[in-house]
Amino acid sequence: MLSISDPGAPDAPCPAPFNLAAHVLARGAALPDKLALQIVRPTGAERWSYGRLIAAVRGAGSGLLALGLVPGDRVLLRLGNTPDFPVAFLGAITAGLVPVPTSTQLTVPEITATAARIAPALIIAADGIALPEGTACPVLPAAQLHAMADLPPCDWHMGTPDRPAYAVFTSGTSGRPQAVLHAHRAIWARRMMHSGWEGLGEADRLLHAGAFNWTYTLGTGLMDPWTVGATALIPGAGVTPDQLPLLLKRFDATIFAAAPGVIRQMLRGTLPALPRLRHGLSAGESLSPALRQDWQARTGTDLHEALGMSECSTFISGSPDRPAPEGCTGFAQPGRRIAVLGDNGPVPRGQAGTLAVWRDDPGLMLEYLNDPAETAARFRDGWFLTGDQVEMRADGAIRYLGRADDQMNPGGYRVSPLEVEAALAGLPGAQDFAVAEVAVKPGTTVIACFYTATEPLDADTLATFAASRLARYRQPRLWQRLDALPRNANGKLNRRALAAAWRPE
Repeated sequence: MLSISDPGAPDAPCPAPFNLAAHVLARGAALPDKLALQIVRPTGAERWSYGRLIAAVRGAGSGLLALGLVPGDRVLLRLGNTPDFPVAFLGAITAGLVPVPTSTQLTVPEITATAARIAPALIIAADGIALPEGTACPVLPAAQLHAMADLPPCDWHMGTPDRPAYAVFTSGTSGRPQAVLHAHRAIWARRMMHSGWEGLGEADRLLHAGAFNWTYTLGTGLMDPWTVGATALIPGAGVTPDQLPLLLKRFDATIFAAAPGVIRQMLRGTLPALPRLRHGLSAGESLSPALRQDWQARTGTDLHEALGMSECSTFISGSPDRPAPEGCTGFAQPGRRIAVLGDNGPVPRGQAGTLAVWRDDPGLMLEYLNDPAETAARFRDGWFLTGDQVEMRADGAIRYLGRADDQMNPGGYRVSPLEVEAALAGLPGAQDFAVAEVAVKPGTTVIACFYTATEPLDADTLATFAASRLARYRQPRLWQRLDALPRNANGKLNRRALAAAWRPE
C-alpha cells in the first residue's frame, strides 16, 4: 500500500467572490456584544467585543484607502503584541491590500533587507520597533491607526479567492528569508483544522501563548476562534510561561495552544486545577512523547500536535476525535491529499520519504514572492515538497523524522544557518565559523556557533556582536572554539558533525 492519504469526500470549494477578512468576521457580526479578544495578564484583561473589533477593522480599511493606497498594494507591519496587529492585518485585507507581518525582533539591517524584497507602499509601525533605512516609504504611526476606528466602515473588497491576501516570511532552502504569498482562500482551508486538529467551537475560549505576529498565533490563536465565533485569549506583553497556568484558570480557557518549549517551561511549576480546560494544542516544533505524557498526567487532558509550515500552515495533526498514536504527529486532516515521496514517487507505507502536499490544496501558498525559480523547485509531478522527512504507517499515521535540509528550529522558529552566518560575517577574532542547532537537554535545542581562533574568544563580546545584527531568536546562545570545522574532501561543511562537536563546559 502506497503512502498517499485518502482525502475523503471533496470539500465545498471556496466561494467566489470572496474576502478573507469578511469570512473571519462574519460569525462575529451576529454576536456584536460577545467577547472576541482578551489581552490577559495576572492583573486583569483588556477586552474587545466583536462589535468593537469589526468597527476597528473596517475603519482601518477605510483609513488606509484614504491615504491613497489601492488594492494589491503591500503594507509592512511593524507592530508588537497589541490589538493593533490584528486590526491592521485584517483592515488591510478588508480593503484588498496585502499586509506583510514581521517579527518585532528584527534589527535595522534585517528589516531593511526585508522591505527591499517586498517594496511596501506603506509601513504601519509602533514606537520602539526597528524600521528600514534608506526607503522613501511612508510610515503610519500606530496612534493614527487607532483614530481610524471611528471612520465609516470600509466595504469588503471582493474578488477571486486566488488573488493575493497576505505574505509571511520564512527561511527558504536558498539560505535567505522567502516571502510566502498566500491567497484569500487560505482561510477557507483552515476549516479543515477546526475539527481535524483544534476541536474548536463557538463556546470555546482559546488561550494562545504566542506573539500576535507569529503565523501560529495569527491562525490558531486569532483567526480560527473568530471564524467560529469563539473568544481568543492572548497573554499581554511581559507575561512569562510560569504565569500561564494562573491565566488558564482565571480566564476559563477551554483550549490552550503553544510551542512545546513554552509548554515545557510551564510544566516546571505548580499547576492549579483546570476544570474548564478540554485539551492543549502544540505546533512550531516537534512534540516529544515524554512532554505529551507529562501534560496528560499534570492536566488530565490530551495534547494534540500539528505539523505544517508557513507555505501551507498545518495539515497533519492529532485531534480530540482522532488522537495521534504514541510517537506519531497525527493523520492527514480530512480533505488533505498528502503523500510520502521517494525518488520515483510515493513510497510504500512504513518507508521513509519526503512529505508532500498536492498542488490543489486551498491552503497552499501562491508563490515565493519574486522567486519563480525557487517556487518551481518545490514542486514535482504536482506535489509540493515540504522538505520534512516522515514515515506513513499502515493506518495512515505520520511519524516525523526530521528535516531534509539543514534548517534549524530552536524554540519553534525556523532559521536558516546560512542566514545567521551571513549576518555574523566579520565575527571579531574568528578565523572561521559556522552555526548549528544543538540539544542542551532532552527536548531543548539552541543555536551554537563554532569557530576557529588562536585562543578562546570572549563569549560576551561575541554575543554583543550577534545582538547588533540578528533578532534574538536567530542569535547563537553557545560559543565553542574548535581546532578546525568539520568538512568533507570537497571542503563542504558537515553540519551534522558540527552539531555533534558541541560539548558542555
